[in-house]
Amino acid sequence: MADKAELVRGSFRDDYRSYTVRASSAEAPDSFQVIAGGREDIVLVISGLNSGDLKATWGQYWSRLKPQDKIWLEEQAFRVFYRGRHILGGARFCNG
Repeated sequence: MADKAELVRGSFRDDYRSYTVRASSAEAPDSFQVIAGGREDIVLVISGLNSGDLKATWGQYWSRLKPQDKIWLEEQAFRVFYRGRHILGGARFCNG
């Protein structure tokens, strides 16, 4: 089993907090999480990476964000997750 630190793909910030992007596994992850701050507050989980049937599941507080804020968070998370890796199929859109 991989250490949590090994699964971290990177981080990004907005004006108020930092976010960490963590893969579900070290090899061929099917999902990733976006976590806010050091409290392990789950902001977003993107699943279906291997199947291409992407689904965004938002944390309790985060589900109330405005649509444009959700889009921004998703875009930043994908950039961090795939940084330095080729994204197959171009743009990614999540159902959910």
